[in-house]
Amino acid sequence: MSTFSLDPGPDQLAVRDWLHGFAADVMRPAAAEWDEREETPWPIIQEAAKIGIYSLDFYAQQYFDPSGVGIPIAMEELFWGDAGLGLAIVGTTLAAVAVLANGTDEQIGTWAPQMFGTPDDVKVAAFCSSEPDAGSDVSALRTRAVYDEAKDEWVLNGTKTWATNGGIAAVHVVVATVDPALGARGQASFVVPPGTPGLSQGQKFKKHGIRASHTAEVVLDDVRIPGSCLLGGKEKLDERLARAREGAKRSGGKNAAMATFEASRPAVGAQAIGIARAAYEVALDYAKTRVQFGRPIIDNQGVAFQLADMKTRIDAARLLVWRASWMAANNQLFTSAEGSMSKLYAGETAKYVTAQAMQILGGNGFTREYPVERMHRDSAIYTIFEGTSEIQRLVIARAISGLPIR
Repeated sequence: MSTFSLDPGPDQLAVRDWLHGFAADVMRPAAAEWDEREETPWPIIQEAAKIGIYSLDFYAQQYFDPSGVGIPIAMEELFWGDAGLGLAIVGTTLAAVAVLANGTDEQIGTWAPQMFGTPDDVKVAAFCSSEPDAGSDVSALRTRAVYDEAKDEWVLNGTKTWATNGGIAAVHVVVATVDPALGARGQASFVVPPGTPGLSQGQKFKKHGIRASHTAEVVLDDVRIPGSCLLGGKEKLDERLARAREGAKRSGGKNAAMATFEASRPAVGAQAIGIARAAYEVALDYAKTRVQFGRPIIDNQGVAFQLADMKTRIDAARLLVWRASWMAANNQLFTSAEGSMSKLYAGETAKYVTAQAMQILGGNGFTREYPVERMHRDSAIYTIFEGTSEIQRLVIARAISGLPIR
């Protein structure tokens, strides 16, 4: 008897309905206001914390759901509510994933809870990888980490950019170069504890979309952190660097930044699906109620076929995300870059669907009286951050060809 199923179980459905209610009742009514304010929506994050959505326990339960679809379902519902508010709520998880992907059990237990704080004293965390001269090219990172053996401390210097929650976070996870001669293989991740001297916020960016999510530069000026803040520990780092110096194959060790991005790509794809689904639903409702030339505009094939394509792409994107998430949960390797496939297609789908939704709404779609204008702006980032669409295609091409395509 086959055990294959695409039906989420009762636990996943209960979580989906719970999150949908929060997204509909708390997030959507506040979405336009926080988009205009371009400020961190602390009251919304606190509301999420009070009912258990913004918490380490909640995300851990979804992350370790054996079906693999716990996180994608959660992300889709929250971003169906609103992308800017959604990212403000889940932005901390990227730093948490960095600790989970690279840290020891002791480090995970120490730092992950501090990233979220408590419902009465909410905190956020930031993952800092990109730099002004190093975005897609993670091998070009200039932020240095130098070990002070006498004090068992690491000294960090450099500037990070495009950091979600950068500067306002309690805990920052920073990717830095330990051995510049080794490029990407000479990097490691470090936790910068709350209140560490030398870490400051640089420029805060005013963005096209996801404006309720804080994005800023992080400046590191002789930041000293204990040796225990090196994720994975120094012994493992020394072993990995030794292998790299001996010319070991890339599979002999993982890059700190890429390990985080690869683990998070299906979840980011699910966020894009939430935005696309929201825009599609607005367009579908509008097409059924908007009357022109004596009939609803959905009676016109030009509109009906647009909606058919939108729905098909959304469902296809979700299937790719669920496949990658299921594979990860079952320890199956992404031999064809399935994680990148899911993020690529979902991101492109979000841009396509939101653009089509604006077209279906016509002039109304171009105004802020309807939410598709905001959804369209929010969707644009999903072909850029967490690996651009071009980088995803490069990763996929290398995976399926086995060649070092450049």
